[in-house]
Amino acid sequence: MSKITLRIIAEATGLSKFAVSRALTGKVGVSEETRARVIAVAERLGYARPDQPPVVQTSTIGAVFASEDPVNGEMNIQIQNGLQSEAARLGYTIHAHWASDARSLARFVEGCAGIFSVNIQDKAALAQILASGKPVVRAGWLEPLEQVDHVGGTDREAGVAAGRYLFDLGHREIVFVHGDIDLRGRRERWHGLQEFAASTRGLTCYDLTWGGDKSFSDGLDQILAAGGRPTGFFCGHDGMAITAYTDILARGWRIPRDVSVVGFGDFSAATQVSPQLTTMKIRASEIGRNALRRLDARLRNPDVEFAPLRMFVPNILIERGSAGPAPQQR
Repeated sequence: MSKITLRIIAEATGLSKFAVSRALTGKVGVSEETRARVIAVAERLGYARPDQPPVVQTSTIGAVFASEDPVNGEMNIQIQNGLQSEAARLGYTIHAHWASDARSLARFVEGCAGIFSVNIQDKAALAQILASGKPVVRAGWLEPLEQVDHVGGTDREAGVAAGRYLFDLGHREIVFVHGDIDLRGRRERWHGLQEFAASTRGLTCYDLTWGGDKSFSDGLDQILAAGGRPTGFFCGHDGMAITAYTDILARGWRIPRDVSVVGFGDFSAATQVSPQLTTMKIRASEIGRNALRRLDARLRNPDVEFAPLRMFVPNILIERGSAGPAPQQR
């Protein structure tokens, strides 16, 4: 069987080789009707070349996730749900990709009309995505003044809000449970709590970190040995709230009678402990929806010079049973 070439497809469609090439590579200059006809003929004839860039599906949005991201796994699923629901409303298809190697990422990006980059921090992967020339929206932390659309949550505001919430309940010493890894989001939540403490007389805050052969218990023991008597705990992630629960209950302290605990995320663990966890909910599905809307605006208006936007979806305080008035003394 002879090799199927662009000339053969052009003859079968009555178009020029130039038009066929642009249709198959997703470039502008041909109508969607013509593009669909060319693709259908090419597929019927069995046209395929391993080195040919994938055909760009103008209704396909690519969501690129970090290949190793155990901390944000549940949030990423919620983001995907938001993307899918908005895509169904606006007429797009969502394809997900976990960035692992440069070749697979490059090919994936070429086959999409727009890209939502979710917490991708690898510089080489980001460079590939941004160099594609496709509309891109990012979630995650940007370089200062990076000229790209961004959608995310309100980490620093959440820290301020958690501090105010616990302070209004009478807590005057608050521990921020930072954990054994220093992620940018956690750092911003800690900065928000510090910001509130700086403007609030009578409030003391501690940053509890651990690592190596040190544990949460070691960090809390150090605070207590220095004379601290915290009654409020704001945890940088719901998973760390479970760590805090384990230690606090082992000490014989009661939640929320003796100490109050506030988490971050509103993930499944929040309702699987007793008492159920008061937490700052990440509206991850809304992050996905807003990213899709921004990509849709750029794709529908390719000739409009939109200025990049920073979009923030505010967290929500979900009150459950783990927080209450501060005790008079412990």
